[in-house]
This record gives sequence, C-alpha cells and structure tokens, in this order.
Amino acid sequence: MTHVLVTGGAGYIGSHACKALKAAGYIPVTYDNLSTGWADAVKFGPFEEGDLRDRARLDDVFSTYDPAAVLHFGALSQVGESMHDPGLYWDNNVIGSLVLCQAALAAGCEKIVFSSTCATYGDHDNVVLDETSAQHPLNAYGASKRAIEDILNNFGVSHGLKHVIFRYFNVAGADQDAEIGEFHHPETHLVPLILDAISGKRDALTVFGTDYDTPDGTCIRDYVHVTDLVDAHVLGLKWLDSGRDNRVFNLGTGTGFSVREVAGQAEKTTGQTVPLVFGERRAGDCTKLVSGSERAQAELGWNPKKSTLDQMISDAWRWHQTGHYDK
Repeated sequence: MTHVLVTGGAGYIGSHACKALKAAGYIPVTYDNLSTGWADAVKFGPFEEGDLRDRARLDDVFSTYDPAAVLHFGALSQVGESMHDPGLYWDNNVIGSLVLCQAALAAGCEKIVFSSTCATYGDHDNVVLDETSAQHPLNAYGASKRAIEDILNNFGVSHGLKHVIFRYFNVAGADQDAEIGEFHHPETHLVPLILDAISGKRDALTVFGTDYDTPDGTCIRDYVHVTDLVDAHVLGLKWLDSGRDNRVFNLGTGTGFSVREVAGQAEKTTGQTVPLVFGERRAGDCTKLVSGSERAQAELGWNPKKSTLDQMISDAWRWHQTGHYDK
C-alpha cells in the first residue's frame, strides 16, 4: 500500500483526512508537533512527532516511509493571534512549508495537496469568490497561506513540484462515527464555541461585532462539512496521481450564514438555548466570505453532500457529547 505523509495529521482536519485516506486504500503517516493537535486523534496510521522546520527530522521520516505524496495541513490558524503576533505565523507556516517542500523534493516526493484558505482573498463584500478573485489578505494567517501558495508555484516552475491547492473557509462538523472531531485549546471556532455554551462549558457565546453590513449585523461565512472537505483532498491526490496539471480549487457551498443564523440553527438542532453576549469587532475579521466551488465540482467531481448547517451541527453535537480529548 502507498504511504501518504499528512502534516498536521493530529489536528481537526488532518485527522479526518487520515481516516479518509485509509478508507481510500492509502497508509496515512501523521507528522505533527502536537502544538495544536492531539495524539488521541491519530488512529489510522503511523505517527511521527516532529516540527516542520526540523529538516533533519523530516528527512528521516521521508526516508523511513518513502511517501508518494504529502497532504499539508500543518499550520497555525488563529486570525486574532496572527494579528497580534504575525512573526509567529511567518515563521511556523511559511518557513515550515518551505522546509517541507525542500525535504520532499530531496526525497523524490513531488506531489503536495495543500490546505489553503479563502482568507487569502480578504474582504469581498457581496461577492461569491472564485479561483480568479483578487487575493488581498487582511491578516497574517491569510498572508502566510498566500505566501505558501507562491512557494508551491515557484517550486512547480523550478523543480516540477506537482500540487493542488484548496482554498476554503469555515470547516465544521465531525466524523459520522464520532471517532474524531473538532477540539482546539483554546477553542476559537464558532460551532464548538456554541456547543460549549449550550453544554455549560462556557457561560455564553461572545458575538464579536453586531454592526457589520449584513442583514443581522454579524459576520457571514460559508461552512463546509469536514468530511466533504477531506473527500476533496483525496480527490486532489488522485488528480495528481493521474498526471493532471497543478490546480487551485475553492471549496464552499456558495451560501453564507451569519453568526446569529448559526446560533439559531444550533438551537433548532440540539433543542437547547444558546446564551449570547455581544462584544466589539475583532481586528482582521472580514464582513463576508462565501466561496463557490464550481471548478471543484466540474473538474474533480466533488459534491459537498453533508454541508448543511443542520448536518454539521448534528454531527458536531454527537461528537461533543462523547467528551473527546478534554479529559
């Protein structure tokens, strides 16, 4: 069986990708420094602890497993933190990705599927984003991801590095078997924050900003089920395996939901009340980000079957009630 190196494979999206890879007949090798990931999430293949900036460690892992490709999820991803400490994001995300590309090429591994973000686009109000939309990131997180895209493109030209880039925004939901799910420390993502507020793990959900130019004054985002998302990454790997050209794909539903709308759906899905408090806007937050996925649907055959708010919240709620890693 073919090995695939999964950076950040102990994290939320990476662990779901490992499960999808195993189901597709690959052996996922998780490479993670556990700074934001969890060892308990590594269930579907070998685990190698290490930092992306550690070239010697990467060389050893590439030599041990001889992976045919890399799925690259490993990154810091908190917008607020990136506004306060941009250097951390340029060091961890960009330098780490540069070292990864160099190590992969030195080992003869010339295929990378990269987890990018619609945050590279910045603020495009009332526009459904596509792959040709201008990229003007508002924060160091988005800027670091855009820089990694440039690295991949540069190495594609100079060294023949084959790559697929996926840009997406808010990922939600959990594995339908509740084996793995979304858990961060500290938690910053909307759906688990809502579920924490419902279950009493926090006093209330803080809504940051109620004066945005949206129908209810709160930010609007496009939400994709994590299972749909990682299915696209497996399709991206198969795209490269078939010898196709380097490609960028947006992954979204084309429909946005506000913070208030997500909270309202959570109340309907769980039958519980979401306690809310209201705060000021956060620096770096865009008003609206909605990402179309026509290219992914037409060229990859990707179909986000589970990406409804009810399904995402229902699956996340089932996972939330297991107690997950916070024991």
